Amino acid sequence: MSKKLYKSSENRIICGVCGGIAEYFNIDPTIVRLIFAFLGLWAGSGVLFYIIAAFVIPNED
Repeated sequence: MSKKLYKSSENRIICGVCGGIAEYFNIDPTIVRLIFAFLGLWAGSGVLFYIIAAFVIPNED
């Protein structure tokens, strides 16, 4: 069975994108959130990627 990327319903703070990515890679969601925060402070690319991912990644059933 293949893994699929979904927005998390349990590890949700804003849209569940970071929690979903963390569940997909089986890592702590705090690490993913720190990466997004670092990218957001560095030229704003993390914010742009998060907004795009919030629209593209489907919700968990």
